Amino acid sequence: MGLYEGIKDVAKVIQQADNVEKKEYNDMFFVCSLIEYIGRKTKNHRNVVVNAVGKEKLQHIYNLADVYHSDNIDKITDELIRDYHIEQGRFDNVADAQYSIPSHWDIGKVYKRLIVDVCNKQDKKPVETLIEVYNSWISRKIEDFNSSLYYESPDYLYESYVKGEVL
Repeated sequence: MGLYEGIKDVAKVIQQADNVEKKEYNDMFFVCSLIEYIGRKTKNHRNVVVNAVGKEKLQHIYNLADVYHSDNIDKITDELIRDYHIEQGRFDNVADAQYSIPSHWDIGKVYKRLIVDVCNKQDKKPVETLIEVYNSWISRKIEDFNSSLYYESPDYLYESYVKGEVL
């Protein structure tokens, strides 16, 4: 192997390492996707789910997300709905959508990116930030699948969140 091939191999390994997401980010992704899944199943705004489950249990799910992630999401969802008495609501953004519907994983990624940006740029704690973001004005905008806000770049969402309005 020549020097050039060796450098290319090292560059490839570095690029792959950069593409691997931090465990905390993946854990936040799972929690946000779970919230979205529960919200869709119970037809509730996502802050209703977050507030019903509460900070302590959200922290528990976040801390054990890698374990929960390997479990059946329907089983976890049913347990949380039952244990935290999450009633059926009337908010059905899936049925109201006029266009293609993003998956709960897609929306989980949107929230995860925003929460991670807020944590990193404002030196905040993950679960507290999750609760803050889901209870903010931007959550209702992200929930609206007839708008394109959830497709916007993470930087745009963060700047809009900080400004307090869609830019």
